[in-house]
Amino acid sequence: MRSRLALVIAVATTAALAVSGCTKKNDDSASGSGDKKTYKVAFVPKLQGVPYFEAMNAGGKAAAAALGNVEWLYQGPTQADAAAQADIVRSYIQQKVDALIVAPNDPDSMAPLLQQAKDAGIHVATADTDAPTSVREVFVNQATAEGIGQGLTDSLLKAMGGKGKYAIVSCGQTAENLNSWIKVQQAYTKEKYPDTTIVDVVYAGEDQAKATQMATDLMNAHPDLTGLVGECTSSAPGVAQAVKDAGKIGKVFTVGLGTPQAMKPYLTDKSSSAAILWDVENLGYLTAWAGAQIAEGKQFQATNKVSDKLSGITYDASSKMLLLGPALQITDQNVDQFNY
Repeated sequence: MRSRLALVIAVATTAALAVSGCTKKNDDSASGSGDKKTYKVAFVPKLQGVPYFEAMNAGGKAAAAALGNVEWLYQGPTQADAAAQADIVRSYIQQKVDALIVAPNDPDSMAPLLQQAKDAGIHVATADTDAPTSVREVFVNQATAEGIGQGLTDSLLKAMGGKGKYAIVSCGQTAENLNSWIKVQQAYTKEKYPDTTIVDVVYAGEDQAKATQMATDLMNAHPDLTGLVGECTSSAPGVAQAVKDAGKIGKVFTVGLGTPQAMKPYLTDKSSSAAILWDVENLGYLTAWAGAQIAEGKQFQATNKVSDKLSGITYDASSKMLLLGPALQITDQNVDQFNY
């Protein structure tokens, strides 16, 4: 009896352990992994609270939700100030995030901080704006400098009739992306539009009211001016507002890098001919995805499927650049396709 009872207990115990093991295994399978790591991906924009970077933030949040293993962190300065941005970067280094992505106001002063982050074991990248001489592992680029610079120039000169004088109202004087587009505009205008002169390039920071004032001053200083470019998402509506205020719609033409809904009233009343941009939410999505890739130690492929909407994202290994795609021309005809 004793030996039979011991045998029954042993069999029952083995069966219970087997069932317990199956249940534990199935629980892990259902959740994806019992100890799946969540990666902290932090993005520091040039400026928080403006439609452009808030749209990037929305895209980043969407990517984090889709990926399932990313905690998306987002904080930027309330003014486009390199020192204030640096303080936020230092805070994320102290928090020991897994990936730190920055759109630097000043690439040169940001480079040492990215080195500090790397030394602390944090993966580093840039997005929207590059710091090309830094240790960043990847630059998430919205479009090529050639595509943006030529797109702005062609759109403006089409409105201007292929000739005349125009000026550029840029934003941050040290912003690498803006300066690279301006260089393209200068060279491309000289080559393709020989009867056109760029009379001045001025810098309004990320201040729309200042951009309006500077555009007004440019029109007063150059009465024969027939074109203005707003080089960022605050100066694009700023220059259009100046033309509207001066009663010069149809006489002075503007284009710029404006977000769709901010530009809609100006596209509608023709104080702006076009906004050259890209899908900013998609740029934010790609930024978060790239952060997850480098945090996990994964390699980028020559062509990457990021999502159903982003299936042909190219990567250039020599420049370490992920490219969202070609720039878009936003007009009064397609502006309502974008909700930001």
